Amino acid sequence: MRRPVRPHDPYDPYDPYQKTDQPRGLRAAGRESRTKELISAAMATTTQTPTRSESGAAGRSAARAAEETEALRRAARLEALLGDPYDPANPHGLGALFAADERREPPAATERLLVGAGLGAEFVPVEFGGRLTRADLLVKVLRPVFRRDLALGFGSGITSLFATSAVWAAGSTAQRRATADVLLAGGRASIVHHELAHANAILRDEFTADPLAGGGFSLSGRKDVIINAARSQAYVVYARTDRARSPLSHSVLLLDPQELTASGGLTRLPRVPTAGMRGSLFSGLRFTDCEVPGSALVGRVGEGVALALRTYQVNRCVISATAVAAAGTVLHSAVRAATTGRSRPVARRFHKPLAGVFADLLACDSMATVALRALSLLPDRTHVLAAAVKYVVPDLLRESLEELAAVLGSRGYQHGTPEYGALDKLSRDLPVAGLGHAGTAACQAVIVPQLRALAERAWFKEEEPPSELFRAGAGLPHLDYRLLGIADGGDFLAASLVGSAARLAEVRGVGGQLAVLADLAEAFVTELRALREQCRAIPQGAAALADPAWCVLSDRYALVLAAAAVLGTWEGQDGGEPFLASPAWAVLALTRIGGRLGIPVPELPDDCLGQVLEELVRRYRAGRSCDLDATELAQ
Repeated sequence: MRRPVRPHDPYDPYDPYQKTDQPRGLRAAGRESRTKELISAAMATTTQTPTRSESGAAGRSAARAAEETEALRRAARLEALLGDPYDPANPHGLGALFAADERREPPAATERLLVGAGLGAEFVPVEFGGRLTRADLLVKVLRPVFRRDLALGFGSGITSLFATSAVWAAGSTAQRRATADVLLAGGRASIVHHELAHANAILRDEFTADPLAGGGFSLSGRKDVIINAARSQAYVVYARTDRARSPLSHSVLLLDPQELTASGGLTRLPRVPTAGMRGSLFSGLRFTDCEVPGSALVGRVGEGVALALRTYQVNRCVISATAVAAAGTVLHSAVRAATTGRSRPVARRFHKPLAGVFADLLACDSMATVALRALSLLPDRTHVLAAAVKYVVPDLLRESLEELAAVLGSRGYQHGTPEYGALDKLSRDLPVAGLGHAGTAACQAVIVPQLRALAERAWFKEEEPPSELFRAGAGLPHLDYRLLGIADGGDFLAASLVGSAARLAEVRGVGGQLAVLADLAEAFVTELRALREQCRAIPQGAAALADPAWCVLSDRYALVLAAAAVLGTWEGQDGGEPFLASPAWAVLALTRIGGRLGIPVPELPDDCLGQVLEELVRRYRAGRSCDLDATELAQ
C-alpha cells in the first residue's frame, strides 16, 4: 500500500516519511545518547532500589507535551469524580459496580456521571469539537473507568469509538458532524457486524444491502448480540453489497435507529444474557427489507473490508491497553492480600508471582503504548503490530490472573467485595470483551500471511523508528484515521530490537543488571534470526493459516515484538522515574518473555526481583497505578 504523503522539511532525520540511506545514522543518535544516560544512571542505582524524586517528577511533568499534560489532567479529574473505589459508601466504587454486575444491570449512577463528565467527547476528533487527538492519550483518560469495571468502559465508552471509527476514516463531512453531535450530546453508537470476539469475521453473511433502482439500499439480516443496540443513537452496519466473495464484497452504512423504526423495517430483539460483562446490555437487531438512503453509505461501495482492516488496529490497541488498567486492580488486591495483617515483609513464596505479574503488566503497557503511539507517528506501518498487541497482551493478562489467584488464595472467593472481587469479575469479563481465544485466531489471520514478506524484506534490513515512539512527553502528530494503512511490509519494532541489542552490547562489560539486559537483548535477536529462516519457508496464500506449524511462528514473533517494546521503552526513559530508568523491571519482564518462548536466558540477578517487588509494594501503599505512568489513584 502506498504510504500517505506528508509535507516535511528538506531534511529531517526524525521524519518517519523521509527516506535516508543511513541504516541507523541520525535517527538512532538520539536513542544512543539517551541509552548512555540511562546506563550511567543504572550504574548508580542497580545496587539499591530507586525512589521517586520530587525534582525528577517535576522535571518530567515540565517536559511533557501540552496535549499529554492535558490528557493526564482529564484522567485525574475523572479519577477524582469516580472517587475511592474501596469506599463502601461510594456509589461509583467497586462494591456498587460489582453489585450492579450481580444484578445484571448497568451501573446507572456511574453512567450518568460519565455522561455529565463529557466522556463522549473523548471519542470525537478535535476538528469536530471533541477531545480526541491521539490514541495513546485517549487510553490515559479511559483508564480510571477500566480500573473499576471493564464492562463499564465498554458499555459507556470504547464501543462508540469502535463503531464510529469508519466514519472518521471515510465518512463525508456531514456524516462526521452528525456522528460528532451524537457523541458530544452523550449518545452512543453501536457497531453492527459479527461478534466483537470474532470481529475479523466481517465476511459472514449476516447482513445484505441490495442496491435499489432509485438509489439507496434494501437492508436485511439479523444479529442477536450487539452491545447497546437497544439504546444507541447511531448504528454503523457492515453489510454485504456484492454477492461475490471478494475484498470488495462489503460496504459500511451509517444509520439512524429512529428513522429505521419509523419506517417499520427494524425489529429490536430481546436482551441476551452473557457469562461476563453481565451488566452490559447485549441485544439483537433484525432488518427486513429496510430501505436506507444512499447518503447512509460511508466511503465507497465495497470499501467495508478495507475500512475494517484499517480501523480495527486502533480498536485492538485500545482494548489491550485499557485491559492492563483492569488487571492492575487485581494486582493491587493481591498485594493487599499478601501484606494485610503482616508486620514483616511479604512472604517469600509471593515474591515471584507479585513481582513477575507487575513486570508483565509493564511489558504489556510498553507494547500497547508503543503501538498506540505508532498509530500517530507511523500510521501506515502499524497494522501487524496492532494485531500482535491484541495477540500477546490478553494471553499475558490471563496468565497473570492465574498467578494472582494463587496469591489471593481463599480471599479470591470473596466475590463482590471491593477488596478482593476484581479477580472473579475480570476473569469472566475478558473473554466477552473480545480478549479470548477467538480474538487470538483473528490476530493470527493478520500476522501469519505477513511473516514471509517480513523475513525476506524487513528483518535486519529496515532502519529504526524515530526515538519519539518510545519517549513519554514527546510531541506526536494527531491520530488521523484516513492515514491508517494495511501491512506495508515493514517492521520498525524488529529494527528497534536489533538497534537496542547493538547499543547494549557495547556496555556488557559493566556487569550487573546491564550485562544481563544485554544478554537478553541478544537472545531475542538470535530468536529473530531463527524466525527469519523459518518464515522464509511459509507458503504463499491462505494455506499457511491451515497449518498449525506456521501459526506457532506468529506466537513467537509476537513475543519478540513485546521484548522489543520493553527495550525501546527502557531506552526511552528520561530519568524522571528512577524505577523505570533502572534495568531491573526490563530484565525481569524480558526473562519472563524469554521463558515463554523457551529460549536460553541468563540467570536473574539476585537484586532484581526484590527491586521490582519493592516498587510494587510502594505503589500499592502510595496509591499509584501499576502501569508506566504510575498514576495517583483516588483513595
